[in-house]
Amino acid sequence: MGLSQEITVGVLTSSRADFGIYYPLLKKMDNHKYINLEIIAFGTHLDKNYGKTINEIYSLGFKVKHQIKTSTSNKNPYQTSKSMGNTMLKFSEFWKNNQFDLVICLGDRYEMFAAVSASLPFELNLAHIHAGETTLGAIDNVFRHSISLMCKHLFVSTEKYRTRAIELNNNPEVVHNVGALSVDNLEKLNYYSIEKFNQKYDIDLNKPTILSTFHPETISLSKNKQHINELIMSFEELRKSYQIVITMPNSDTMGDMIRKKLIDYAEGLDEVKLIESFGMKGYLSCMKHCSFLLGNTSSGFVEALYFPKKVINLGQRQSGRIVTENILNTQIKKESIIEAVKKTEKIVLYEHKNIYKNGNTANNILDVIINMKL
Repeated sequence: MGLSQEITVGVLTSSRADFGIYYPLLKKMDNHKYINLEIIAFGTHLDKNYGKTINEIYSLGFKVKHQIKTSTSNKNPYQTSKSMGNTMLKFSEFWKNNQFDLVICLGDRYEMFAAVSASLPFELNLAHIHAGETTLGAIDNVFRHSISLMCKHLFVSTEKYRTRAIELNNNPEVVHNVGALSVDNLEKLNYYSIEKFNQKYDIDLNKPTILSTFHPETISLSKNKQHINELIMSFEELRKSYQIVITMPNSDTMGDMIRKKLIDYAEGLDEVKLIESFGMKGYLSCMKHCSFLLGNTSSGFVEALYFPKKVINLGQRQSGRIVTENILNTQIKKESIIEAVKKTEKIVLYEHKNIYKNGNTANNILDVIINMKL
């Protein structure tokens, strides 16, 4: 079976993070003779304060037919709630005026939830990538499962997550274990060498380097100031032995507070490098060459396993994800972090079978799309 006439597929992307994951699938769809790909960019992609990452989409040769300027204010719960409402209003108008045979969404962000929620009365045909996963330390967990319940097709990255997704929708026929798109990127990416990376970013990865990304825990907002203070105190100790490369937090509630704390801390410190957005190739190249990851980003669970790269996962934000042998969980306290670094320095990792499959996820998803009754 296969497509006999062109279908229009809309892809919702709100940030640098989800676009980087989508990339291999977007390339496949953009080159398919029966798929009319329409990228729908919103959220931080259009915000200069977050690097205006829509420019990265253009730089990779894609057109962006739809650009929807939505609020990204998130200093407190009230602003985040207003941003969700603003996004829903903008997408109410958008869904009224645009038609698609299929709309693809990804992940668990509040702005993705708002965009998908606005589509519900229009009875669109939606597919959700990275369904079935669990992150108990973030309200994103609620958003992810809610998005799945609003979608007709679910794509998951492991059998464990497939089981969870089926528990949500009670329909195994529309839950597909396709693997993780990130592995496709990792298999095919032409990484920067250490020398090229240094030339592009003025960061010498010949030095022992920690790659750190730290997002707020959105179900324990009151603790985030303490968390970032403890992390910064650990940086103060670790920079005696390591260069610390920090990518900035996303637009979660209290993300701006963490951002300001990091900017204030890093000022004048040669050993601490702040990066708003490396872009996909820069970030994954830094991951490949760094000593280990320190933070609470989901890339410490999927992408880091590929190399494999050692990860110190902080706190509860990612609690519920599959923990592989390269990951060491620890509390967000200076003493615990320093002790975890000492343990990590002694760990030796070996390549092994990747639970997220072997770099064929984009083709797997495309096969499902082609055989859908659209």
